[in-house]
Amino acid sequence: MHHRSTLRGSGLGALLTVSALLVACSPGGPVEPDNTSQVAATYTIEEFLGTTNVFGASFSPDHSKLLVSSDASGVFNAYAVDVESGEMTALTESKESIRVVGYFPDDERFLYLSDQGGNELDHLFVRDLDGSVIDLTPGAGLDSKLKANFAGWAEDERTFFLLSNERDARYFDLFEVAVDDFAITTLFEDNEGLAFGGLSPDKRFIAFNRLRTRADSDLVLHDLDSREALEITAHEGEISNNFQDFSPDGAALYYTTDKDSEYQYLMRYDMESGEHSEVLRPDWDVTFARFSRDGQYLVAGINNDARTELRLFRIPEFTAVALPKLAGLNMGGVTFSDDSSLMAFYASSSQRPRDLYLYSLDGTAPKRLTQSLNPAIDAGDLVSEEIVRFASYDGVEIPGLLMKPHGASAENKVPALVWVHGGPGGQSRIGYSGLRQYLVNHGYAVYAINNRGSSGYGKTFFQLDDRKHGEADLGDCVASKQMLIDTGWIDAERVGIIGGSYGGYMVVAALAFEPEAFEVGVDLFGVTNWLRTMRSIPPWWEAARESLFDEMGDPEVDEEYLKRISPLFHAEKITKPLMVLQGANDPRVLQSESDEIVEKVKANQVPVEYIIFPDEGHGFRKKANQEKGNRQILEFLDRYLKGEAEDSSPANHPTGDETGTH
Repeated sequence: MHHRSTLRGSGLGALLTVSALLVACSPGGPVEPDNTSQVAATYTIEEFLGTTNVFGASFSPDHSKLLVSSDASGVFNAYAVDVESGEMTALTESKESIRVVGYFPDDERFLYLSDQGGNELDHLFVRDLDGSVIDLTPGAGLDSKLKANFAGWAEDERTFFLLSNERDARYFDLFEVAVDDFAITTLFEDNEGLAFGGLSPDKRFIAFNRLRTRADSDLVLHDLDSREALEITAHEGEISNNFQDFSPDGAALYYTTDKDSEYQYLMRYDMESGEHSEVLRPDWDVTFARFSRDGQYLVAGINNDARTELRLFRIPEFTAVALPKLAGLNMGGVTFSDDSSLMAFYASSSQRPRDLYLYSLDGTAPKRLTQSLNPAIDAGDLVSEEIVRFASYDGVEIPGLLMKPHGASAENKVPALVWVHGGPGGQSRIGYSGLRQYLVNHGYAVYAINNRGSSGYGKTFFQLDDRKHGEADLGDCVASKQMLIDTGWIDAERVGIIGGSYGGYMVVAALAFEPEAFEVGVDLFGVTNWLRTMRSIPPWWEAARESLFDEMGDPEVDEEYLKRISPLFHAEKITKPLMVLQGANDPRVLQSESDEIVEKVKANQVPVEYIIFPDEGHGFRKKANQEKGNRQILEFLDRYLKGEAEDSSPANHPTGDETGTH
């Protein structure tokens, strides 16, 4: 199997007395971001949302265009980008978000994925040359409770592969689809909850990840000829093994492992001899490794202290190839043309959203094809993210990304927000965030903490919060407040907490379990009742179910523990203003989670604002909803954290239902 669409990492697709030490990772010792001298313009939410988000890239057969997804229309749709002019042509006009997969090999038909209102029940569609659309999902109907995914092109490009849970909602079977008439053939039926990795070029072997826990997984090769399975990374103890790619000649399988290491490194498995050999072992995690279609190149991504570092190698010599140097920008999202003469990639920074570039492998300077930042915004008015570490309550070093508003100083102290990423096990990474920049632009410092349990800092750090959620990791969030105060330019009386998904859980946990630590909380679709969440895991998460139970708790065995760490059962302790945003179609955190915490906190006579988006799921993808939600987040913070209102009592400020947003 070969990859025609954007190359990316694989994965399931997501908290002592502190002697605070501010350490930025740059030569010369401790450094603070210095924004005190610049007077920056202030921008509206409309101006921030004038920025365009673009992702995905697939070369057309003649290499004249790149297929991408863009939200220029307000909703992600498919666009063709002319590689000469950068002109973008809309190819779809959907009211639901579209994630492009790629062009067909011989014509400009293309595949894309889309769900209904954020319900995550993706179907796989083909858009024909005349603009008509066909749903290729087996057993499909837009109202069906089926989920599908693209699984790669065959070597001869006359067929492609898809995964679907049509037969059993828990398991994904593998199908082959003919390019000419879309006839579908079943290749493999899964009955144990395996995570598909890839198919060998000769279509004989399927590689699966078998996930036991977050720290323990194996690679399984299924031989479609003999119908036998071989566990090629059999081991004792906890080792995480993850499929990356088959070599285009089918001679080897490449995977990452953390065997005898804190970090994931790249290995090669010889399909004939069964020998394993080391390929790439940097000082950080190798997050992905993919071959170009013709096998001339292998590109690997390294998570270097929350920044993406790309490595490119010429095959078969595995000699390093120099990549273009773009000062201050992170590169990623690499796609090669079929003949490897061209490479498309994205580059971004804290102050610049992702832009698409075209690069000729003959060494010609890369060409920027998109200008994603709204031209009305001066990038100099935005701020950079500085990597800052501090010693937490028990001495564990905690990293994070600090954003300092222009003009903040000891004489002009500003309010701050601790920003908690999703997961469990996610990571805040260097890159553009429209919401974070919007809040900083309006005078709020933001510290995106990578509390214990975050990925990217070694497997020991990754496991430090297992079965300690809302306790050990929350302690890091609380400890970061003192670090912020010690900068000298944060107002000690005005520190809040904000986060989405698992980060949203941490927000409500902080208000319930450490009620005096933060002045406000903004919860974006966060878990409040782990007992219900663990019982309502979507059936298509079967491959990860036992891993989640191992980390968080089994609802049938650990009911008491899950109640103990669930804010819903301790909501009477919440005394600080709370804002909650929720998608009605969220399959991960059900709306009832947010409904119930809002009702309980209101009973405490605490200010609560609640927004429900009827056409969103786990995250808000439509610009109209982002505009409404982000504006009201700022208004909420201005009212209750900056204290700009004359009277912030519950009686004088509307809750969500009084403003029509409940």
